[in-house]
Amino acid sequence: MSASSKSKHSKPVAPEKSYITVRNSPVHGRGVFSARKIPADTFIVEYEGERISEKEASRRHGTDPDNPFHTFFFSLESGKLIDGGVDGSDARWINHACEPNCEAREEKGHVYIYSLRDIKKGEELNYDYGLVLDERYTKKVKKNYECRCGAPSCRHTMLALKSKKK
Repeated sequence: MSASSKSKHSKPVAPEKSYITVRNSPVHGRGVFSARKIPADTFIVEYEGERISEKEASRRHGTDPDNPFHTFFFSLESGKLIDGGVDGSDARWINHACEPNCEAREEKGHVYIYSLRDIKKGEELNYDYGLVLDERYTKKVKKNYECRCGAPSCRHTMLALKSKKK
């Protein structure tokens, strides 16, 4: 089975040699970079960490006074979250981009990162966080979740666009 192959009943097969390396990012903090060419639709890494409730996530959110809006939370369809800051994999360092080269796919309560297109060796990996907040998206809120990807179509926030009410 190739690195990009998967069964509906099992975890995708990890490559024999890691596709990624973590280092400082020109976008934000740490970042994940390709250690070699990654073909399109390839399983790269699982987003791992402690599984927590929304209540626990609320308690933990904003505990870093230097960066109160930064977390390693990944929401699951079940309502649980993965806190990549606790026992997390290198996937927690993947930065947001408005024109991503990867996507996160939830399969049976696990989150797998796949390439959307061929990725060159040395290129930074990223996906669209599509963060959703219940509160109104004011200028201040958008600034708190500012995007730094620099893509031509950058929406200047990591927040998902809210759909218009009909």
